[in-house]
Amino acid sequence: MTAALSFDDVTLGYERHPAVHHLSGEVARGDLLAVTGPNGAGKSTLLKGVAGVLRPMSGRIDLHGLERRRIAYLPQQASLDLSFPLSVFDLVAMGRWRLFGAFGALDAASRERVGRSLERVGLAGFEDRPVGTLSRGQFQRILFARLMLQDAPVILLDEPFTAIDQKTEADLIGIVRHWHGEGRTIVAVLHNLDHVRSVFPRTLLLARDPVAWGATRDAVARDKLMAARALSEAWDDDAARCAPAGMAA
Repeated sequence: MTAALSFDDVTLGYERHPAVHHLSGEVARGDLLAVTGPNGAGKSTLLKGVAGVLRPMSGRIDLHGLERRRIAYLPQQASLDLSFPLSVFDLVAMGRWRLFGAFGALDAASRERVGRSLERVGLAGFEDRPVGTLSRGQFQRILFARLMLQDAPVILLDEPFTAIDQKTEADLIGIVRHWHGEGRTIVAVLHNLDHVRSVFPRTLLLARDPVAWGATRDAVARDKLMAARALSEAWDDDAARCAPAGMAA
């Protein structure tokens, strides 16, 4: 199948400390891929690299001609400011910024799409609510509505089902499956192995180094999970440094 994303010996990290180490492989177009592994395994860092928030320390991430602004990226909810004085409508409408800019006026078709996306996430009529008044589950629904407005071929989700109620979780999983049915490429960071096994046909198991990448039933087999845990527990942060290109460590 045609690749949507390719990783060529990619190392990503912060201040010369690698968080993802020597990753190579491809994400096929239309793939529904889970990224899982122990805490501190580099899962969120990998999504930041694909989204362009982080530049690789070494290696290359190939988007195969896709502009980065055509990648939809949902970070962990814990990293978002819920106190910002913004209405639900305005937050969802941000999904159209690539067309209208930060201060451009939405056209009638885009305003209608905001309403339809809110209906799809079960929050029709919430347009004028301040985002700070929403529950965590409602806020996550709003963020999914914003993703719909982006209409992106590649969607990155960082812990999309964490700390939300079961009804919201089921509804959002349904939306992810719908996106997959539309042929979009979805890469999601997950801790919950039940979600990984039941929703995602392919999995990348990370423990900073890649441990397994392939069919989910194989990638999260017991021996692979034990190997990932052992790698994570053995990692020495003080000893792990990468030099930027052209510099000595």
